[in-house]
Amino acid sequence: MKTWKLTIEYDGTKYSGWQDQRNARTVAGTLRGVIEEFFQAEVELMGAGRTDAGVHALAQVAHVKLRKTDRRHPRYEPERLQAAWNAALPSDVSILSVEDAPVNFHARHDATARTYLYQIAARKSAFHKKHVWWIKEALDLEAMQTVAAKFQGRHDFARFAQKDPSKPGESTIVVVDQCEVFTDDFLILFRIDASHFLWRMVRRLVGVTVKAGLGELAPEDVDELLRGRGNDLDVAAWTAPAAGLFLETVRY
Repeated sequence: MKTWKLTIEYDGTKYSGWQDQRNARTVAGTLRGVIEEFFQAEVELMGAGRTDAGVHALAQVAHVKLRKTDRRHPRYEPERLQAAWNAALPSDVSILSVEDAPVNFHARHDATARTYLYQIAARKSAFHKKHVWWIKEALDLEAMQTVAAKFQGRHDFARFAQKDPSKPGESTIVVVDQCEVFTDDFLILFRIDASHFLWRMVRRLVGVTVKAGLGELAPEDVDELLRGRGNDLDVAAWTAPAAGLFLETVRY
């Protein structure tokens, strides 16, 4: 068996997420098709995180395991694989690096932390529509920063997540190492770092943060949500659009 570690960037606009799905175009399915065509053999492909439909990645990490080796080509140089696969991939998916990895390397299980970045536009942009959430109303940056700081630490994020049918009984306790809101030109950026995330969790945290920035949610309301209360608050309805979300980094 041979294992490689891949670092991949992609624009998720035209994909139904990362994870393989029947009758849907996904990033993993597209990548798998190119790699299996190259090897003329089935491979194991697993990503560090399952990004939703429309979500992007600046540095998704995946592993590829090839069980069936071709004796005519006993060595596959990483640079050759990267060049060959990139040549066959569509323009919205790019492999940034291919590295030899230990046979037992697992992109998801071995990851120790993941960072997501969300882009909010404070003005209309001719070039960033697919990659931002444009909010036309004025946002209170200080209020957003106050709310983001509340997400740091160990919390039960049940009110901010959607139940994942593929993970029955999954714990909703997550330790957030860092959560911050800052600006870069006309962008308001939300960055969060944790060992793992629940389904829809980041987009709902962003939605709540924006609600606070609009003056429609008090910091005390966020405290109630983190305590599992505030049943009159419809967090699901505030889920931020997928377009502004990026899987930024994965650490090992």
